[in-house]
Amino acid sequence: MDSEQTISVMQIFGILRKHIKAIWITTLVVFLASIFVTFFVMTPKYEATTEILVNRKLSASMQAAQYQQVQADVQMISTYKDIITSPTVLKTVNNTTSGYPGYPGSMSALKNAISISNQQNSQVFSITVKATDAKTAATIANETAKVFKKQVVKMMSVHNVSIVSKATPNYSAVSPRKTINLAIGLIVGLILGIGLALLREVTDRTVTSESYLTDELGLTSLGIVSEIDDKEVKKRITRERHSSDDLITGADGRVEARNRRRV
Repeated sequence: MDSEQTISVMQIFGILRKHIKAIWITTLVVFLASIFVTFFVMTPKYEATTEILVNRKLSASMQAAQYQQVQADVQMISTYKDIITSPTVLKTVNNTTSGYPGYPGSMSALKNAISISNQQNSQVFSITVKATDAKTAATIANETAKVFKKQVVKMMSVHNVSIVSKATPNYSAVSPRKTINLAIGLIVGLILGIGLALLREVTDRTVTSESYLTDELGLTSLGIVSEIDDKEVKKRITRERHSSDDLITGADGRVEARNRRRV
């Protein structure tokens, strides 16, 4: 027989209170797992950034066209981003830095380790490299900027690229983000524990009250068999044994007294 069941807020709180131990155990297990993964499995990564300026110098006679030239340089940054991540640049960078500790491992991994960003309408853009070694990250960033500066002259015959600042090693790991990982582990563990508690309660078909039989299933109650604890049963058996022993001892005593009187 199919029946729809609705659960009120108070019932939900009652279910959570009933399974509070299982919820805390699940939360603790997931939280400890996140600690283990964060501190012992995930490899720390470091970032280094170098900044490049795109600015073409104009002669005094062409100063009136300075604004148009700036806008052209800003729009060229999108093209420069593609050049930086092209095999023309990365192949040279790969050959130079492949022996360094913490090197990404291949040209495709090197490309994924490099990110390029710039502010809107800014002539400066940044090359950021992420690696498992701080010095290697800085070396790759600087080498990428140097190779790009040389290649862009050959490819486009322009001299509007200059390195504003070189990358320096930053020994503060950017990943894993320990605090965030631990917070996520705690929240996920709590949600998982609550979900398992509700699932266990919904799938539990054990009859726990007389009202369920009479109200939900429409059955007639013929009586209730109370549950007796094992300890209580043992206590009753022990008391009955002691009572039997006392009766036997008392009867023997009366028999002995009668025999003495006859003598």
